[in-house]
Amino acid sequence: MMINNALNIGIQGIQDGMQGMEGAARRIARGGADGPRGSAEGGNSLVEPIVDLKLYERSVEASAQVVKTADETLGTLLDIRA
Repeated sequence: MMINNALNIGIQGIQDGMQGMEGAARRIARGGADGPRGSAEGGNSLVEPIVDLKLYERSVEASAQVVKTADETLGTLLDIRA
């Protein structure tokens, strides 16, 4: 049952990361429209969503590795039982 739990956690992590990436991509696509033009806030408005996008990408990669490891473990256990 722990492998099933790991799979669920990994899949949930992938889903959460993908949602975060979509949100960051939307903010990037707006191209800094959130802040006033010419202000320091408006000029740096792309930095945070780009960093967020990279962080969510790493989160998805880590979660995918969890799923892969759980899958390999389950495969090994099935091979042993067979």
